[in-house]
Amino acid sequence: MNDDGIQARRTRRGTGSVTLHDVAKLAAVAPITASRALNTPDQVSAKVLKKVTDAVERTGYVPNRLAGGLASSRSRLVAAVVPTLTGPVFLQTMQSLTEALAERGYQLMLGQSGYVNSREDALLEAIIGRRPDGIVLTGIMHSPEGRKRLLAAGIPVVETWDLTPTPLDMLVGFSHEDVGRAVVDFLYTKGRRRLAIVAGDDERSTRRHQAFQAAARAAGLREVRMVTVPAPTTVKSGRSALTELMRESGDIDAVFCSSDLLALGVLTQAQACGIAGARAARRRWLQVTLSLPQT
Repeated sequence: MNDDGIQARRTRRGTGSVTLHDVAKLAAVAPITASRALNTPDQVSAKVLKKVTDAVERTGYVPNRLAGGLASSRSRLVAAVVPTLTGPVFLQTMQSLTEALAERGYQLMLGQSGYVNSREDALLEAIIGRRPDGIVLTGIMHSPEGRKRLLAAGIPVVETWDLTPTPLDMLVGFSHEDVGRAVVDFLYTKGRRRLAIVAGDDERSTRRHQAFQAAARAAGLREVRMVTVPAPTTVKSGRSALTELMRESGDIDAVFCSSDLLALGVLTQAQACGIAGARAARRRWLQVTLSLPQT
């Protein structure tokens, strides 16, 4: 059958889409052979594979992954939910996840939940309804409804960017409290005693700066100055926060930032104000950030 014949058949059927049977007929193979060529190409000969891929190219056929998923219980999709894509940290994570999944024949479906009035529950309902082969979530703080849906779905779940003794399924993360305490220890050993915080108002940032403040009090340091900014944080909010800190207390000698973009904003503003060492610190920040591995 030529391409005109396929077009006529599509018109008669009234669906407007090319089917696997159309591809098989054009390639002069059985539908099951065409299916094998598309889904398990190592099971057919190179000659058959070329005939089928040529037919796909000529017809513009796209396999119905939903129908295939119903038949095989595999969607070859993994869904990921992140709070924002405006910062470099989550972009690197998504790039690495996309590449690693692609090497194994999977595609990434991405959702952005936001920080304020999180859309995670709505996203999870839509995601679970499409039955992906796995779900990657940012953080461990989910609503009771969200946890119930995830547990009931039976889909593998990986929670990231946090630690908990009771994960939903699998967990890859770190302790935000340990981060806050470790930064105080580091600054104290460097002789810094007049500390300040610039932090986003999201839940993970809150746990970091609360642990930082507790560790500072335990070390006998004076009250830590703090400026909170809305999440997602930006370079601009970091610059504004440092300006506010310096207006209230000009003798601070170290600033703990809850995100990379806030840190860059603070360093940029410090350089603009002529603070000694700010230019070199900003240059080091950029060098380290741009050289971070993507995995």
